[in-house]
Amino acid sequence: MALDRRAELGEFLRSRRARLRPAELGLPDYGGRRRVPGLRREELARLAGVSVDHYVRLEQGRTLHFSEAVLDAVARALRLDAVEREHLYRLARPWSDADRPDGSAPAQRVRPGLRRLLDSVADVPAYIVGRNTDVLAWNRLAAALITDFGALPPRQRNLARLVFLDEGVRGLYADWRGKASDVAAYLRLDAGRHPDDPETAALIAELSAASPEFREAWAEHRLKDKTHGRYLYRHPAVGELDLGFEALRLPDDPDQALVAHTVEEGSPSQTALRLLAVWTPEGMSTGR
Repeated sequence: MALDRRAELGEFLRSRRARLRPAELGLPDYGGRRRVPGLRREELARLAGVSVDHYVRLEQGRTLHFSEAVLDAVARALRLDAVEREHLYRLARPWSDADRPDGSAPAQRVRPGLRRLLDSVADVPAYIVGRNTDVLAWNRLAAALITDFGALPPRQRNLARLVFLDEGVRGLYADWRGKASDVAAYLRLDAGRHPDDPETAALIAELSAASPEFREAWAEHRLKDKTHGRYLYRHPAVGELDLGFEALRLPDDPDQALVAHTVEEGSPSQTALRLLAVWTPEGMSTGR
């Protein structure tokens, strides 16, 4: 089982056409009599400077060998950002996973350098996330803040499964829907990096079957890389923690990232984090 790259490509392009408003681009709206939201295919083709037939073949995925010039023109017309542009290229052109016999990606192992970085982060929650939002390693504060990863079977150490299917983790986030949308967007981006990986397809199928909220978030076709941001946590033991995060990804291994939380000096959240460090049970595993 693998994702249908052609179907993903078509759905992605249609979702990006739908978010563009003709009036913003100087196009007539025909008195609001449009049958579909956003731009029509022929309007997008005209803006991109390609033939309608050429664009239709791209959106329908009839071939996965489009030139850089065509993809660049379509990306500009759709006003794609850098992450979305990369996603378009990955879907519209052959990708390396297809060369593997079973379409799967290599087994995930924590890079020694990332492990050393994780070991050096002791006073804030930190973890290493890999493909498909799998949590590969973590420190004691991350286990205390989110969940005791070491007590879970390896298959369940997955952010998407935890956020959408675990009621305890769901209750941690003051803005759960915002967190859920972000996680779906991370997973969508990862699926574009490894569209032929059967584990990715299986995870998406599992979440789609079990969670209507995931189906809704997945249908948005949002894309987001895990770089930096902040979330408000409501921890049952120490109360509210307003924490930022920074993701450190090595250039030669984009499938793994060290995610470290940050906290403002002297803030109530820093006090709560110190209480969390005291509360943290000694027996919590760090994923070794």
